[in-house]
Amino acid sequence: LGDQQQMITSTLFSPLGDWIALACPNLGQLVVWEWQSQTYVLKQQGHFNNMTQLTYSPDGMHIASGGDDGKIKLWNTSNGFCFVTFSEHSSTITGLEFAANGQFIVSSSLDGTVRAYDLLRYRNFRRTYTSPTPVQFSCVALDAAAEVVCAGGFDTFNIFVWSIKTGKLLDILSGHEGPISALTFGRNVTQTTLASCSWDKTLRTWNLFDSQGARETFTLSTDALSCAFRPDGQQIAVSTVDAQILFFHPETGQQMASIEGKHDLGYARKETDKVTGKKLTFGRAYRSISYTLDGNYILAGGRSKYISLYNVQEQILVKRFEITCNKSFDGLNEYLNRRKMTEFGSLALIDMGQDEDENGKNIRLPGVRKGDHSSRHFKPEILVTCVRFSPTGRAWAACTTEGLLIYSIDNTAMFDPIDLNETITPLSIRQTLYDKNDSYMALLMALKLNEKSLITEIIENIDANKVEHICRSLPLLYVERLLNFISEQIQHSRHFAFYLSWIYNILMHHTNNLKPNSTKILTTLCNLEKNLTLKHDSLGKM
Repeated sequence: LGDQQQMITSTLFSPLGDWIALACPNLGQLVVWEWQSQTYVLKQQGHFNNMTQLTYSPDGMHIASGGDDGKIKLWNTSNGFCFVTFSEHSSTITGLEFAANGQFIVSSSLDGTVRAYDLLRYRNFRRTYTSPTPVQFSCVALDAAAEVVCAGGFDTFNIFVWSIKTGKLLDILSGHEGPISALTFGRNVTQTTLASCSWDKTLRTWNLFDSQGARETFTLSTDALSCAFRPDGQQIAVSTVDAQILFFHPETGQQMASIEGKHDLGYARKETDKVTGKKLTFGRAYRSISYTLDGNYILAGGRSKYISLYNVQEQILVKRFEITCNKSFDGLNEYLNRRKMTEFGSLALIDMGQDEDENGKNIRLPGVRKGDHSSRHFKPEILVTCVRFSPTGRAWAACTTEGLLIYSIDNTAMFDPIDLNETITPLSIRQTLYDKNDSYMALLMALKLNEKSLITEIIENIDANKVEHICRSLPLLYVERLLNFISEQIQHSRHFAFYLSWIYNILMHHTNNLKPNSTKILTTLCNLEKNLTLKHDSLGKM
């Protein structure tokens, strides 16, 4: 079926016998073949090695991922299929960013290049962004206006700034004394501040249009691994090697809050460790952090099987996600496996080198991204290399040793009533609509009860002539809830034009009220835009 001389480990015939599915683990490839016509029905291939970076498109419909194999893949979040692969890079992808308009992405790599890819023609467009001397780039950032791209050096400790349109090197920002671990811009179009963190125990902010260079330097207690701007640009979060997440105000330089995540990372030991997991906390830190769209929560993942979600204002752990229970990975167990213990000690320690300190601890520095491949007994260590929230606010994704994982609140039953009392029941709501013919009050009661099937029944039994009057009278408290419900309905409902009239009237009559609360309702509008685009694409194929 192909030119690759790789072993096929699994095959399966379709129930009708006309298709055959083949799986090749070495290539991460899945092929569905129709043997009668000798054509491909489906051909999907993941990254050859671990994935290292990911980023969401502005509408949340696509995810771009980069891996150790130097390839960049675009995935559809609806069906999970990869629809395009870019293979111009020759080394590990270290950074990925979508443009705010969604028309191109930029990537950085250890091969010393920064590239931009056109998502309309699916090709590497314009020119390759390089430095005057060979540099391994460790991260990349793109400003909100998509005019300037920045990349941090892994071996020269400088930040390089290029113009997207001309490809010209505009500036080289120096000041860091260690490898640049992360770069980030604010999402605000008027935001010109670039934040960078490094292994020199500093977080710096830069004004790219100011000749004075660094505006502020924040001194940290340990090396910094990742940083992120809050969407409104009024806060910077930075994660450090000692498993802390610190929050600073970019203008005043004041530390606003801090989160201690050492215990939230959990305790685990590798097979070759000689001490307990509680004594191996050094080096277990959050390598990637990401704000939610409203800036109230922050997601963090790193050298652990757990991904943590924190409330920024309260500085507490909201939820901890366990990404895998796969025992074939190293770093999952807190205690030793007794089946591998012999009278001479653990089998995993046989023929081990002397790469420990006097206390018997393996030194794992922040820059070590994988396990020791030269070891006689090698098992991949469970890692979370990148976490990102979707712009719709209803999903987030993580690059892990297990693969690309997407967590979503869609397609789940959720009972979340508001302003509920004993008189609001499904029976009373139906009586209000059918017996009293009060469509407006019936809709309000259904939104308070928040049962999806009941809201669907009430809305679809409201006369189309009453839609404008109901939308004009609807309180602002229920506008966001109704828009959320309609955005989910338009994906699969047959009454597409009917729901479009609801959307039109809500936005027409509540625009002035929504503007002051634009940051709160932005997630809802992004999700609505995404679902309308999906519906438009599906109708366009008819």
